Amino acid sequence: MNETETVSETISQPFPLAPGTQVSEKRATILLVEGEPLVREVMFETLVWAGYRVLKASTAAEARTAFRRCNRVVALLVTDVVLPDQNGKDLAEGLREICPDLKTILVSGYPENAATRQASTEDGMLYLPKPFSADSLVQKVRLALAQEIRDIAM
Repeated sequence: MNETETVSETISQPFPLAPGTQVSEKRATILLVEGEPLVREVMFETLVWAGYRVLKASTAAEARTAFRRCNRVVALLVTDVVLPDQNGKDLAEGLREICPDLKTILVSGYPENAATRQASTEDGMLYLPKPFSADSLVQKVRLALAQEIRDIAM
């Protein structure tokens, strides 16, 4: 699959939500970057179900392509720290050079990434440790979108 196909196939429309489900005030667009296909699909489905538009990528290169095509609408980057082709924190920093206000959540399943967690919060990025529940993911996304990340004490 080439980069253009990846981007065009992953722009989503939300599923119908259950009655009483709170929907994001703005239908924010999230760029989701996760190298593990099953994890990426579960996160994608969760975020779409919660009412967000989601672009998904499996590598940093795919993410950069999607971001360049849609950077004016991407409100939040959710990226795994460990990607097949680049560190997720480095990806986030590169995208934030283009769009300094890009809010970011770093996801990691490795406890040795405590240093990454500390560095990310100092850089205004939120951190979400794996494993996490669907509710935890949606809560962290809402937190990131609702507030200035630099003002959040984690």
